[in-house]
Amino acid sequence: MANRRGILFLLGLVSLGAVGVVVSDGDGDRSGTRSGWLTSRADVAPVTDATYGEECGSCHLAYQPGLLPGQAWTQVMDPAALADHYGDDASLTETLRAEIAGYLLAQAADRASAPRSRAFAVGFDAHAGTGLPRITERRYFERKHDEVPASLVTGNPDVGSFSQCNACHRGAAKGVYNDSRIDIPGYGRWED
Repeated sequence: MANRRGILFLLGLVSLGAVGVVVSDGDGDRSGTRSGWLTSRADVAPVTDATYGEECGSCHLAYQPGLLPGQAWTQVMDPAALADHYGDDASLTETLRAEIAGYLLAQAADRASAPRSRAFAVGFDAHAGTGLPRITERRYFERKHDEVPASLVTGNPDVGSFSQCNACHRGAAKGVYNDSRIDIPGYGRWED
């Protein structure tokens, strides 16, 4: 009798393993937790280049290269564009500029394997619009944020702008942007 229970128990474990019980938040997060809140799995490849992280991260979040396609990074890293980098002078030596540009291009959204990064590459036109490309103007970004009232972001002194990803996406610095990790300051968890 005890031997039979043991065999049934083992069969049950094998069955669970074969089925692959996984809980998902519906946004690509397979964290194994009920809400996915504790997951630290990146859904955009995290920044791995120390030079880029230090140089660009000294002024703002070092945005993951997979948040813009290569043509956009080429425009952002142009020497003239760095001299007027979204209103600031972010000029670099040619050596640093070339190193960072090479990293960004190699890891850009249109070369990434992560589906979320690939979504950021869709529909980019290097000749459309005026000024430098913005992550916040990508179709995918706009679609993912279309239900978030501007008052919770631009009217929020703890956020200020949709470009401050890390203010609401608690795992942004590590490339974790899944919906279950959104916590808007002064509002709380955001559920889409």
